[in-house]
Amino acid sequence: MGSQRPNAIGLTKADYKGRKSTLCPGCGHNSIANQIIAACYEEGVDPTYVVKMSGIGCSSKSPAYFLSRSHGFNGLHGRMPSTTTGAILANHKLLAIGVSGDGDTGSIGLGQFKHAIRRNVPMVYIIENNGVYGLTKGQFSATADKGQTLKKIGTNDLPPIDLCMEAIAADATFVARSFSGSSKQVLELLRAALHHKGTAVLDIISPCVTFNNSPDSTKSFPYGREHAQPLHDISFIPLAEEIILDDYEETNGKGKSREVQLHDGTWIRLRPLDKDYDPTDKFNAMRTLQEAHENQELITGLIYLNEQRETLTDSLHLIDTPLALLSEDRARPSREALEAVMASL
Repeated sequence: MGSQRPNAIGLTKADYKGRKSTLCPGCGHNSIANQIIAACYEEGVDPTYVVKMSGIGCSSKSPAYFLSRSHGFNGLHGRMPSTTTGAILANHKLLAIGVSGDGDTGSIGLGQFKHAIRRNVPMVYIIENNGVYGLTKGQFSATADKGQTLKKIGTNDLPPIDLCMEAIAADATFVARSFSGSSKQVLELLRAALHHKGTAVLDIISPCVTFNNSPDSTKSFPYGREHAQPLHDISFIPLAEEIILDDYEETNGKGKSREVQLHDGTWIRLRPLDKDYDPTDKFNAMRTLQEAHENQELITGLIYLNEQRETLTDSLHLIDTPLALLSEDRARPSREALEAVMASL
């Protein structure tokens, strides 16, 4: 019944669905697509203002499975960031959701990934990370574990690239990691990413049930369930009048809970954690990722956040009207204007 309830813009959850998936049954990518549908429905996103961008691979097929009313562009392998940059500069009113894979982003597209982050292109950048090239029979990708052995591929002798670490090093403004089997956390991170002003990177471990789902792989369902270590209990609250609890710590003390009513009439139970994680501390974020790697842990949650950097569209001082919608007389300089520029040279 809840999915039939119209959201803030009058659409039901069914209005955000796409085509039937052709991926393997049980693929983590399908779960991510379902959470994208749920996040856009809950946040009242207008699908006609969404552009879905992708490259090549199993992950890049998944945009067909959500938001059928939106626009889409399937680019070359690893080139999703540059095509997204062009689309957003042409029409900065669009909401860009880019879906990539660990091969698409971590190998052939690594340079494009780093420069999109460097420019802080306004987009949600989702990496469906399974450690293999599932579309071409399961070869190791750049995020595969060192020492991992696959039946028909052999043993991987190279260390993995940590895409969250690479994003933070490139001065990213929003970096998160999750596990496709943790649907609630994926949903909350997606909701937050949709509202982020800049590049929101979500590295989601999404097991390949056909080629890379053995318990010794850090990209498998068994490993994720056993080793996932949430940095914090995360929930996204849309912007509204602030609810202030001045006496919260004094009246509850450490470890005690308190119920608070939210703007929509629902209630939440708050409990201060013994260990606070500060996602705005860049060096701590990188240290946490390194420690997790050394301890064979899968750290999930919002890892790093920086809301101070300006976006690419801000730095270019674009006018309010999207460039793609400008009339020819406004977009193209007159002959007289061009002659004046040439004369000045």
